[in-house]
Amino acid sequence: MSQKKESVLAGFKAFLMRGNVVDLAVAVVIGAAFTNIVNSIVKGIINPLVGAIGTKDLDHYSSCLKAPCRTNAAGEVVSGVPIMWGSVLSATLSFLITAAVVYFLMVLPMAKYLARVEARRKAREGVAETVAVTELEVLKEIRDHLVAQRGGEHDQRTRV
Repeated sequence: MSQKKESVLAGFKAFLMRGNVVDLAVAVVIGAAFTNIVNSIVKGIINPLVGAIGTKDLDHYSSCLKAPCRTNAAGEVVSGVPIMWGSVLSATLSFLITAAVVYFLMVLPMAKYLARVEARRKAREGVAETVAVTELEVLKEIRDHLVAQRGGEHDQRTRV
């Protein structure tokens, strides 16, 4: 029974030590911190810009589906069916800003970097092929030159 317990713990340790689990944990932590930055941008910059047209807080934008919409002193809906489209707009703006920052600051530079690395690798492979082909060409020329020096003898063993 203790051997089974050890194998389970060993398997769990191997699972935790895999690179993708650690990368995922780092991504979650950075994502949480990044969410705070994006929310600050939306609340500190985007909402006031939208507030120049109306209210500063997008959460207050709403429409009443079933009129009249009335709220009590605590802000709870007493009658009507409000549609809180302002909070949806705020979440959508947060998502778009997050997606744009991730794309332009992370995905695009990484794609360009990987393309450069791949181009360098292909260039190195192309040089290696050219050198190999050139060496083969030189060897063939030497062979042909030696055959010509022998007076045009055609020995099948020297042909490739």
